[in-house]
Amino acid sequence: MKLIQHITVGSGGAASIIFSSIPGTFTDLRIVFSGRNADAVNVYALRVRFNSNASGYTQRLLYGNGGTVESITRSDDFALYVQGANATANTFSNSEIYIPNYASAANKSFLVDYVNENNSATNLNGITAGLWSNTAAITSVSLITEAGNLVQHSSATLYGILKGSDGITTAT
Repeated sequence: MKLIQHITVGSGGAASIIFSSIPGTFTDLRIVFSGRNADAVNVYALRVRFNSNASGYTQRLLYGNGGTVESITRSDDFALYVQGANATANTFSNSEIYIPNYASAANKSFLVDYVNENNSATNLNGITAGLWSNTAAITSVSLITEAGNLVQHSSATLYGILKGSDGITTAT
């Protein structure tokens, strides 16, 4: 795994975090995200867009909401939930997005897992399995709030992952 870029939201907040000019030299991409939305809700959606494209996504989400398990299918760029200002104070959502074969000439699959720690009934933990039906190599990834802004200190880190000639992942 090799660090490509790390972005931290500044004091003014931000509606998105964007990784651009992603090199095509890796096999897979991994994004580690920690964030919180400034709006007065428990959770808000965070959208993931490849190459600034908002279409061509299909996803299956499985998540726990307090004591309830839910499963939904979506056909948009929704990917995960991030905590809002009504959630437990000073606690950030955490998630990971994994994109195998991001530079291939095939449709792109991706996996998201996330947790929102909250001392109330709205405490979401989930996974998303998705497909972006587009054969273009991924050169940018945008994490975009459904509404409001990500608060200061929200951050995302993009890593590139290589596989050796024997198919085993190698560190660079």
